Order: sequence, then C-alpha cells, then structure tokens
Amino acid sequence: KEPEIIVCFPIPVESRKTLMGTSSCSDGEKQRIEDEEQYGVLLYYKYTSVPDLDELVSFYESSCNSLGLLGRVRLSPKGVNVTVGGKLTALEEHISAAKSNCLFEGTDFKLASCHHPLNDKVAEECGFTSLSIRVVEELVTFSPCPPLKPPEISHAGKHLSAAEFHSVLQSATEHPDGDRKAENKELVLLDARNLYETRIGKFESENVETLDPEIRQYSDLPTWIDQNAEKLKGKNVLMYCTGGIRCEMASAYIRSKGAGFENTFQLYGGIQRYLEQFPGGGFFKGKNFVFDHRISVGSSKEDIIGSCLLCNNNFDDYSPRCRCRLCRMLVLVCNHCRVKGDIYVCELCRKHGKGEVPLSLDPSNQPSESNVDNTRRKLRILCLHGFRQNASGFKGRTGSLAKKLKNIAEFVFLDAPHELQFIYQTATPPSGACNKKFAWLVSSDFDKPSETGWTVAQCQFDPLQYQTQTEGFDKSLTYLKTAFAEKGPFDGILGFSQGAAMAAAVCGKQEQLVGEIDFRFCVLCSGFTTWPLLEKKEKGSIKCPSLHIFGSQPGKDRQIVTQASSDLAGLFDDGCATIIEHDFGHIIPTKSPYIDEIKAFLYQFI
Repeated sequence: KEPEIIVCFPIPVESRKTLMGTSSCSDGEKQRIEDEEQYGVLLYYKYTSVPDLDELVSFYESSCNSLGLLGRVRLSPKGVNVTVGGKLTALEEHISAAKSNCLFEGTDFKLASCHHPLNDKVAEECGFTSLSIRVVEELVTFSPCPPLKPPEISHAGKHLSAAEFHSVLQSATEHPDGDRKAENKELVLLDARNLYETRIGKFESENVETLDPEIRQYSDLPTWIDQNAEKLKGKNVLMYCTGGIRCEMASAYIRSKGAGFENTFQLYGGIQRYLEQFPGGGFFKGKNFVFDHRISVGSSKEDIIGSCLLCNNNFDDYSPRCRCRLCRMLVLVCNHCRVKGDIYVCELCRKHGKGEVPLSLDPSNQPSESNVDNTRRKLRILCLHGFRQNASGFKGRTGSLAKKLKNIAEFVFLDAPHELQFIYQTATPPSGACNKKFAWLVSSDFDKPSETGWTVAQCQFDPLQYQTQTEGFDKSLTYLKTAFAEKGPFDGILGFSQGAAMAAAVCGKQEQLVGEIDFRFCVLCSGFTTWPLLEKKEKGSIKCPSLHIFGSQPGKDRQIVTQASSDLAGLFDDGCATIIEHDFGHIIPTKSPYIDEIKAFLYQFI
C-alpha cells in the first residue's frame, strides 16, 4: 500500500480547453457539455487537529457519494489525506464544499484535468474503482511498528517553495572559489520516495550529493534514517517527495534527533509543484512517478534515466506492471525483454540474497524451488481450522497448498478446544464412526457433546451463524498459549473462516501477548470480524503484517460474505496488509496467480 496514492500535475482551469484541443469550438453549448464531462483527479492533505471525526466522515460520505467521486479518503485525529477522481465539475464542487470548513484553511488542493482511466488494472491498483473512507492512526504509514513517541508534525522541516528550493541548488552549483566542480559538503539532497520511483526520476546537482535510501516502502525510511544519521548530522538537508506529505513526518523525525539535525528543509508541494514552476525540468531529471493511471509525468525534456532490469537499456515505462516475484515491487522490463511467464527478481531482493534464480526463464525450464536455496530454514506456520472442523480434515483440505509451499513453509495443525455435538438434518442419524468436530468460538447457547452421540438439527443451516459465535475466546487463547509453548516457535498463524477470526483476535492483542504468543505474520482466509473481541479496534489499528484471502464477488463464498472479510482486512494497517481477492468460494486458492501472490508474501519473512 503506497503512502500517496494519486499525485497529479495541475492544469489551470483557463488552460484546459486549449490542452483538450477544443479551443476552436464555436458551439458554446457543446463546449459546456464537453467541459462537464472532462475527467480529473484531486489530491490534498492537511495535518491539523480534527475535533469531530464522525462529523468529518459524514461530510466525505455525503460529498463524495453525491458527486460520484471514487478513490481513497484517510482520516485521523491529526488530519486528512484525500485522493479522489471524477468529473472536473464534481471535483470543483467538492473543493468549494471543503473550503467552507475552517478545518481546511490553507490547504493546497491539487486538481488535474486528464483522460478517464483506460487501464482497469492500474485504476484498480490506484483505488479508482470504488470509494474507500477509513479512519486510521497515521495518514501515511511511517513505520510498521509505530515508535512509542512519534515525532510532532509541528516540528517538521521548514517548507521551501519550488523557487527557493531551486535557488539553493543553483547557488550550490558554483563554489565560493569559482570552482563549479567542487562538492558542496554542507548540503545534501534526501529523496523520501521508494526505490522504483527514484529509478525513473530524481534531483541531480553536480556539486550536491543525493542520498537515495533505496527503500521498498515509506515505512522503511525511519530505519534508514537511524542507520545513516551521520550522513545527515551537521548538514543542510533538502528533502523532497512526490507531493509533500511524506516529507512532513520524515523531516520531523530527523529533527527530533536533536543537535546537528535542525537544518532540515522540505520541498513544498513536492516534485509536482517544482515541475509546474520549472516545466523544463530544472534540476530534476527523468520523470515523476505518480500513483494514478498516468503512471509518470515528465518535463518538456522527456529524458529517460531509468533502465531495463534485464538488458540495462534505457527504459522507464511501468505500464506493463511487471513485479518482483518475491516482494512484488514494481520493476522495469523493456518491451524487447518482456515475455509472458517470465520471472523477475528486483535489485533489492538480489542484493539481500533472496533471488538466486535466473531473472528470465522459459516456464518449461524453470528450476524447482528446492534448487533455489536448500539451506534456508522453512517458515513454521500454525494452522487454525474453521468451525465444525478438525486438524486432520483441515490438513487434507490444505494439502494442495502445503504441497506448493513445501520448500518454504511447514504447516502445523491442531484441534480447537471446544468439542461440538454431532448433528444431522436427515430422517435418521448417520451410521458408523465420525471424527470429532471442534470450534474456536461458540454461541452463548453452546451445548457440550452428549453421551448419546448424534443430535438432530433444530433448524436448517444458517450461513450467518458465525455472527452469533462470540463466546469461548478466553479458553481458546489459553489453549493457544500452551500450543506455542509446547509446539512452537511459530513464524506465523494461518486461519481459515472461524480460525481466521480467532487469529485476527490474537493479532489485536499481540502487544499484550509478547512472550506467550510470538509470531511475525498472519494469513487470514475467508475471515470475518468477531465484534465483541475487536469492537475497540479502529480501522487500520492492527499493525501485524497480514495476508487476507477471500472471494472477490458477493455470493461466491456462501459461508462468509465478502464484505465481512473486507471489513476484517480494514482493521489492519494499510502499510502491512496485503489483500488477495479470488474468483472462487469458501476455499484457499492454489492456482496461479494466487499461489504466486501467497509465495511473494511469505518470502518477505524468510
């Protein structure tokens, strides 16, 4: 999940007609209709104290839904971060409505006129196929595990306008002694963006060092800052990012380190505002990666600094959406080298020894995973079955998954602690022996198994019965503590259906369970939220790295409705939650591309 979803190059309203090629139109009514149909995107953020979050949620629900706006809205007690798209006239109405609220005083609304999203895959990745409004703890996820005392945003670095930023770099190009080649050791540029962004564009000045942290995601930046503090101490640090929001928290974090870190500055409005001020590019080389359907925006020079991962020829087009098979980061693969079915490993994974497999392989000649690295330790994953199931049955149901993950993961199964009655809905009870069935959570009228064995069902199967199964958590939690002590350690927990609900509840208490139930990630399949156990959890508040797997369309899963699984995923922080939606029912899919995405998630922890 990226911190700034959409960043757009603003086009003045008075210039739109010319740029859209309609300035010669003499039919005023036709022009008015065309203007109304123009598509646009809007990005803005504001760090401020929000007195009433519920009221703000209501405002966005009302405004966005009535105007037909789609995108992402993130709200927190400390501000807002908004990315929406729709008709230009609707976006302008939304801006007017927002400006009427004093909360948005001084907000920089970035509005862009552009074509309607044509690539459904990119539009979906950018969140432009639906409206998502969430209350979160952080507007952008600065750290997977937030520091105990996060930096105050009021201590963020001083804003420099595009002109001021350019002037500082311009002055640095000439040494006091007249030597243009002498390095200015008192000034450094710090890029706060992800590696795949910096690979196609960055600021460059021959006399100023540019520090590229080479991070996969924004939440990796604080660790890099901690490890490279000496490179920043005593320097004038010029920070920049795409639109400005990532520099706010990052610059405050640097300045919080005390003496020697005071002179930290940030480019106001980011690269976007700089290119608006200097359309020829100025000191920025290449293209500005943007998180919308345009993918990147360049200067009038249109220079290419990116290169193909395989052949190293100049290339900077991410539209094919090629990704690393291990970490899923975007990679550049040119048209000549790109072949369907190829495997790619990004430079970061290769750097850390995770990609000892050829970058491009014919599917028929691909080596088995056992030949990739037979020395690494497998991940140990504790598997929690669903309601009215047992360990042996769940082991059988996940046999295909276990087989395809056999070289990277070891599954451990156990029965839940609540034994259930045998029930039947036929005229006579079934004959023969039957394996016992168990549950992690039970309803308030739960009956223990009787000595007589089978019991007739009191009603037809209710697909919503899981909503009433909210009791028995404490007993199951104690049971899991014993399992971790006797069968552990475990790297992660995989839960299916009710097992996923149980695992999610454990994730919600992870901080309190340190030393008793320790794990690094969870995989939740067809999960749902057990509200009595997670009712105090806000959206995005659970920080455990998680993989959520569920059906993509309502009705595909007859046991757990799609929205229930989606709501559960919403409780996990965007920065550490991965979602896989499939076209099947109440199962864990093992076909491609789903199995590849599951492997990519697990590889992060090897």
